[in-house]
Amino acid sequence: MANLNTPKGTRDFSPAEMVRRNYIFDTVKSVFKKYGYQPIETPAMENSETLMGKYGEEGDRLIFKILNSGDYLKDVSDQTLVTRHSSLVTQISEKALRYDLTVPFARYVVQHRNEITFPFKRYQVQPVWRADRPQKGRYREFYQCDIDVIGSDSLLNEVEMVQVVDEVFSKLNVPVTVKINNRKLLAAIAEVIGAPDAFVDITVALDKLDKIGEEKVCNELRERGISDASIEKLLPLMRFQGNTAEKLEFLKTYLGSNETGQKGIAEVSEVLGTAQQLISDRTVLELDLTLARGLNYYTGAIFEVRSNIDGTLSSSISGGGRYDDLTGIFGMPDVSGVGISFGADRIYDVLQEADLFPEFTSDSTQVFFVNFGEKEATYCLGLCKQLREAGINTELYPDSAKMKKQMTYANNNNIPFVAMVGTQEMEAGKIGLKNMVTGEQSSVTVAELISIVRK
Repeated sequence: MANLNTPKGTRDFSPAEMVRRNYIFDTVKSVFKKYGYQPIETPAMENSETLMGKYGEEGDRLIFKILNSGDYLKDVSDQTLVTRHSSLVTQISEKALRYDLTVPFARYVVQHRNEITFPFKRYQVQPVWRADRPQKGRYREFYQCDIDVIGSDSLLNEVEMVQVVDEVFSKLNVPVTVKINNRKLLAAIAEVIGAPDAFVDITVALDKLDKIGEEKVCNELRERGISDASIEKLLPLMRFQGNTAEKLEFLKTYLGSNETGQKGIAEVSEVLGTAQQLISDRTVLELDLTLARGLNYYTGAIFEVRSNIDGTLSSSISGGGRYDDLTGIFGMPDVSGVGISFGADRIYDVLQEADLFPEFTSDSTQVFFVNFGEKEATYCLGLCKQLREAGINTELYPDSAKMKKQMTYANNNNIPFVAMVGTQEMEAGKIGLKNMVTGEQSSVTVAELISIVRK
């Protein structure tokens, strides 16, 4: 028998799962729209040259390559095949599945620059693919829900990102901690410890501190050629504990008169101070000195969001940052942007584990009509039409099956109301209504049914 499993790291979604996923997407989109973000979509695949070199060494390795169609080996020399030269990949694969939504967005901005009014605010909800090792909460195909503002240097955009995060997760009933740092601070740290040329290596290693611990981070730094003297200077920063105000004071001393560092302190202080006044008590803002987010294109503020349920922080469920010249690599320099991405699949897992999904959503059937026979079914079709026109999701069982079978169908599909219309109800112009949650039964008119369901 053929292997009927999905590829590793991918999943099917049942109707019940799709209802919950759409609840997340609808919630996120509703907030995006409130802040003036406009929808776009980009293709699942991009030219490889668009994606490669934008995510750092580790990111590039995780990009799914697509073999050229037809005889993809026809232009490859025997020598290249035998030696497995690095040029082989570029010769047989000119396209790749998108790794994120930000780089394709930068490509979109440059390609459509004459049609766009800047600053341009867009949202995008689409799948991305990464050739990562599948594990709990990490998939090879997953959805991102992104917003970006491009064409503005204002730190008010960073503040708005925090507000959007706060509102999205407040609507989802998830308390979160928003960790904030600034790549200027990280660049200054590299300068202060005497390793400015190793900035990328330092950030990649630092970003793993909470996952692998201090000792392994230090070992990785040594493997990347960072001297023991530089690592020793980095340890106070890695070990410092304190609240945001104390961390800022520590940085002022640690970075001294370093110009880049002072600029980073000023930026992060402004974002934290302004945003704190605009968000709910459910959201905790925190300066994280080791937060790096290993994507090469970030240049200013960086964000990471974790759920904070019962004092336990999850893995990252949202993240983003400022990029000052991402469009420059496509020939449109000096256009700054900032964005944040919500990981729909990880948010789903958090809501599922904490039992935070609503029992019914706008995607669910709200009223189910039992089919008592041809005459009754024809009558009910008119009632169904009225309910649907009132915005109520309604269905009629297609066959006049046994009552037990029809009620089991309604119960298994978590339909909250069952409507029953027999001869007596037809003559009286009434509907027998059963609330499947409470078990309460009543006789109502169509107008009363609509009012009950809407409540």
